[in-house]
Amino acid sequence: MTLQCTEAVNVLNTLVELIVGFHGWFNHLCFFKTPIVQQDRISQMFDGKNAHIQEHLNGTGNMVLPFRRKGSGSDDDDPLDQDIEDIMNEADGLGDEHELAQDAPTEAAPEEDDIDFSEKMAKSARTVIDVCMDLRRGENILIVCDPTTTEIGQALHDAASIRSDRVLLIVMPKGRHHGEEPPAPVANLMRQQQVVIAPTRYSLTHTRAVRQAIKDGSRVATMPGMTVEMFTEGGMTADFNIIKKNIGEMNAQLRRKRIVNVKSETGTNVTFEVNWREWKLDDNGICNRPRMVTNLPAGKIFTLPREGTMNGTIVIDGSWDSNLVDEPVMLQIENGLVVDVKGGTAAAQIRQTFGEAAKRLKSKDQENVWTIAEFGFGMNPNARLSGNVLEDEKRLGTAYFSIGDNTTLGGTAAVGIQISGVLKSPSVWLDETVLFENGSFIVR
Repeated sequence: MTLQCTEAVNVLNTLVELIVGFHGWFNHLCFFKTPIVQQDRISQMFDGKNAHIQEHLNGTGNMVLPFRRKGSGSDDDDPLDQDIEDIMNEADGLGDEHELAQDAPTEAAPEEDDIDFSEKMAKSARTVIDVCMDLRRGENILIVCDPTTTEIGQALHDAASIRSDRVLLIVMPKGRHHGEEPPAPVANLMRQQQVVIAPTRYSLTHTRAVRQAIKDGSRVATMPGMTVEMFTEGGMTADFNIIKKNIGEMNAQLRRKRIVNVKSETGTNVTFEVNWREWKLDDNGICNRPRMVTNLPAGKIFTLPREGTMNGTIVIDGSWDSNLVDEPVMLQIENGLVVDVKGGTAAAQIRQTFGEAAKRLKSKDQENVWTIAEFGFGMNPNARLSGNVLEDEKRLGTAYFSIGDNTTLGGTAAVGIQISGVLKSPSVWLDETVLFENGSFIVR
């Protein structure tokens, strides 16, 4: 059949439209759609091929559409047929390309929160190693953690390894209570180090192992009850050099004052004696010399109440150990010992915990578990009252009392347990001087 040139072009245009329509129908059937950018590529491709076809037709007055035998691969195939075949192949190729692109696995980008968390962990670890402990190149450092603090231990290990190639990380079994001795192999290793850092669930501060390590020249930082959240927020973000300066300036206010009186609006009213020379001003986060010890996060001033001198009532209205109290806990004190505990579930917990500790002692020493072992107040402006006494007792404007072992501060109650309770907004007098009132400092 012979066709005029214009009629042939119309036929070819119709054929192109059918091809495009078939491709769109096929895409829909395969449950994907060709992206706009690929649709543009198809249009451009068809336009180019159509121009070539029209040029071919314009050069011929009339044409005969060839009959192509199935499987024919002769070299003299008409270029027009080849162009149409190219259109079909390229259109199918675009669909395959898009399908492959959809099926190709994509590498998940790290979540922004994960990056922020890792950076916070690394920053806090560097603060501990570089600022607090001032680790020197080549120093021996031991990091002691337990199964609850391995993530913190690993972050400290990574930071310490930048400064020293003598870093040892040990995961010991979780203890049962504060003041419990670590396993003997751990205690022996502690004595051989220049630096010891102990992020553990229960405190190692008041243990023979720490005392012996300090005696042998180690500098020690303990982190009882440390959590990942505490490690990256709150008190750990403070500038410990500024805290050290502020605590040092308090020395003049503490000198030659012997009588301490603590009161609060919730009912605290207790009086006791102290040796003014025994106020501890080194819990400032900077632990860079031999035989020093600190808690982290740091920032408190504390002392040993003179044994047998405390009388009155203490009302714990902030936190006890690792929990915010559900209702205030009243401790009745006579001659430096707790003789009665009242108030809420925390009171029942206190009676049970110290009762069990007393059973492990000789009968003549059992009442010593109720010794008021320590008094102190917080100096860290970034610390929060969150239900973990490690941070709560450092919060600026709080005060705390500890019950139990006081041998670390030079006392005689060697009972193997010490737990603290925090007062939220107390008032404190040293002799006739108001140190702070309702949680706000008066003297600076």
